Amino acid sequence: MPTLCRDCLTDFNTGRRCPSCGSRRVVSHPELFDLTIAHMDCDAFYASVEKRDDPSLADKPVIIGGGRRGVVSTACYVARIRGVRSAMPMFQALKLCPEAVVIKPRMEAYAEASRAIRAMMEELTPAIQPLSLDEAFMDLSGTAKLHGAPPAVMLARLIRRMRDELGLTGSIGLSHNKFLAKVASDLDKPHGFSVIGRADTQAFLHDKPVRLIWGVGGAAQVSLEKAGIRTFTDLLRWDKEALVARFGSMGDRLWHLARGEDHRPVSAHEPIKSISNETTFNTDTNDPDILDGHLWRMAEKVADRAKAKGIAGRVVTLKLKRANHSSLTRQVALRDATQMADTIYRQARGLFDQLGDEGPYRLLGCGLSHLCPEGEADLSGDLLDPGAVRRAGAEKATDKIRARFGKDAIVKGRALR
Repeated sequence: MPTLCRDCLTDFNTGRRCPSCGSRRVVSHPELFDLTIAHMDCDAFYASVEKRDDPSLADKPVIIGGGRRGVVSTACYVARIRGVRSAMPMFQALKLCPEAVVIKPRMEAYAEASRAIRAMMEELTPAIQPLSLDEAFMDLSGTAKLHGAPPAVMLARLIRRMRDELGLTGSIGLSHNKFLAKVASDLDKPHGFSVIGRADTQAFLHDKPVRLIWGVGGAAQVSLEKAGIRTFTDLLRWDKEALVARFGSMGDRLWHLARGEDHRPVSAHEPIKSISNETTFNTDTNDPDILDGHLWRMAEKVADRAKAKGIAGRVVTLKLKRANHSSLTRQVALRDATQMADTIYRQARGLFDQLGDEGPYRLLGCGLSHLCPEGEADLSGDLLDPGAVRRAGAEKATDKIRARFGKDAIVKGRALR
């Protein structure tokens, strides 16, 4: 059986130990050197960057997130052993792991590390589809002749380079489509390399829970369980028409995934669906000035990201979470798409004013969706608000000044609340 040493990259026949370097970090599979679709997922990425940059944290449980009222962005594996998980409320995480070191996210540091990893990937293939800063799909079809080695070898080399040059580790999933590659990358974390071949796809899936499917969250699981669907074997009992009738377009996708089929290509230009920003307060608040200041700053951040990407949006979303963790989400559709902070803020503020006395709140968020090219934005102005054109002109002038002198060159008064 084809076998690869992940340390020295020697390939050999079946064995538990590399004949060249003696390492036990080997991967074996009949289709190892034939598969070309991969998913690379960094191991506890944010926490790993922090530990790399501060060696004193090496053996300590590290949680990345806000204060006690925030949520966990990610946690190192030391903290995960204690039960800490992403998206867990911080107070709960600290009950499970009171000795944890809590660090506020340093997004610039994580983005810099992500760019370095992306550059390494681009040396392997141009067909890269990032999912976030720390994970991406890669299609290495047709690259074996270019590199003089099959994709599995090049992927193992990538992970070795990440460790040696960047001080970071990742896990590889290798398969014949995106769905299975992503599943495989999570089978042997951290620092894993797992393979799901064509021949063993059905045997691998048959007893697995449907929550393994990317995008099947809690609500979808409840719907599936009501239909008696808990595993992939349960899914195989349904014909396509029945699944579509019960679950709509999701039913068609489920039918194919139950058979290990996923025909989506690895797309380097996957469109962005929304832009958003949110914050969790250290203390629940109903103070209108504090909430208004946060809402403006979020609108500015959303607008800045839209402008940087050359896009605009036709729907503004307001998100709130009460003290009891129940959520409120409101949306408004615009006549014209926008990328202007003033428009986003005013629409979100209007949605907030309609809620009445629903607070106090522990979380506030603002977003823009139904995106389009910026050339389609703010075309007709607002006939009901004669000052909108003037404010848009002032915002554009402000953007030019900030681009030249820095983002703090001009600050609106409400941003200081």
